[in-house]
Amino acid sequence: MSSSFESYQKRRLKSSYFSVVISIALVLFMIGVLGMLLLKSNKIAAHFKEKVAITVFLRDQVTPRQTKKLEALLATKKYTKTLRFLSKEKAAKIYSKDIGEDFLEFLGKNPLKNSIDIYLKSDFVSPLKMVDIKNELLENTYVTEVIYDEPLIQLLTQNIQKISFWIVVVAAFFALVAVLLINSSIRLSVHSKRFTIKTMQMVGATKRFIRGPFLWSGIRLGLAGSFLASVGLGFLFYYLDQYFPELQLWAYKKELLLVFTGVFITGFVITWLSTFFATQRFLNLKTDQLYYS
Repeated sequence: MSSSFESYQKRRLKSSYFSVVISIALVLFMIGVLGMLLLKSNKIAAHFKEKVAITVFLRDQVTPRQTKKLEALLATKKYTKTLRFLSKEKAAKIYSKDIGEDFLEFLGKNPLKNSIDIYLKSDFVSPLKMVDIKNELLENTYVTEVIYDEPLIQLLTQNIQKISFWIVVVAAFFALVAVLLINSSIRLSVHSKRFTIKTMQMVGATKRFIRGPFLWSGIRLGLAGSFLASVGLGFLFYYLDQYFPELQLWAYKKELLLVFTGVFITGFVITWLSTFFATQRFLNLKTDQLYYS
C-alpha cells in the first residue's frame, strides 16, 4: 500500500515539475520574442523609412555629363543611401503603361523631365530634416523641382513613435506577467512540500540547509525552461529569417546572443528569487498555519 502511495506521489511530483518547466518555457519564450522585437524595432522602422525617396527633377538644359556630375555629388551627401536616375523617355513609358494609352501621341512632345530619386538614410527621414534637404537641393542650378510625399512622412513618423511606445509598454506588461506566472508555478511546487519543510525544521535543520535543495531544484527547473524556450526561439528565428530575410535575424550575432543570454538569466534569477521567498514563507509559518496556507 505504501509503495503504491509513494509511486503515486512520485508521478504527481514529476507531473508538477513538468508543468512548472513548461510554464517557465512558455513565459520565457514570450519574453525572448518581445526582447528580439525591441532590439529589431529600430531596424524594422529603418527598413520602412529607407523606402521613402525624394525626387529631384532636372532642368531640360542639363546635359548627360552634368547629370552624372550631379549624381556623383548627391552620392557623397550624408543623407543619401542610394540613387536612381530616371530618364524622361523611360518615365513616359511607365506613365503610358499606368494610364493604358500613349499620351505622347496626342501631346506631340514629352512634357516629363529627367529625374533622380534619392533614397534617404533612416536617420534623415523626418519632416524637419526632409524640409532642410529639399531646400538644399533647390539651391542647385541643375534642379528645377524637388518633391516627396509630405503627408506620408508625417504619418510614418507618428506611427513609428506610437508603435515604439506601445512595444515598450507591452514588453513591460508581459515581463510583469512572466514574473507573476513563474513565481506562481514555483510557489505551487514548493507548497506541495510545505510539511516536509516544517518537519525538517522541527528536527533542528537550519533555514539555509532546508532552502538549499529547494533553491537548486528551482534553478534546475528554470534552466530547463530556459533551454526549451531557447530551442523554440531558435526555430522561430530561423523560420522568420527564411521568409523575411530583410529582418536579418541571424546576421547580427550579438543581438541573438543578448536575447538567448537574457532568457537564461531571466529564468535563473526569477526561479531563484521565487523559490527563496516561497520557502522562506513556509519556514516562517507555524505548524497549524500550514493547513490554511
